[in-house]
Amino acid sequence: MGVNKIEHIGIAVKSLADTSNLYEKLLGVAPYKMEAVETEHVKTLFFNVGESKVELLEASSEESAITKFIAKRGEGIHHIAFHVDNIEEEMSRLRQEGFRLVSDQVRRGADNKWVCFVYPKDTQGVLIELCQDIIDE
Repeated sequence: MGVNKIEHIGIAVKSLADTSNLYEKLLGVAPYKMEAVETEHVKTLFFNVGESKVELLEASSEESAITKFIAKRGEGIHHIAFHVDNIEEEMSRLRQEGFRLVSDQVRRGADNKWVCFVYPKDTQGVLIELCQDIIDE
């Protein structure tokens, strides 16, 4: 049980189109996947960086948490995601440790992952995401 690695770092951006080229130059690789996550009102763009990834996040509606984040803090690091083998067990462990989760249920996230988030007030201002690979159902 526990965290295996940093799965990705999520970066809130105003425009994937405007920011993609910058990250292609910076990282020296093209993105491998663009995906819309309708339930979260975001469009995502992923880059492989060694064993981890960089996820660019653009709001697809005014209801998006990314819209609110950028309005309050500007573009920049939105969250750090950690890979876990069993997200349900890890959520239970974190609750027992006193952490509050944004949702009591896992949700389907981008890049074929089950996800949940830990309230940033419980982690010194850092939004933490847990990710588990979705095995073909």
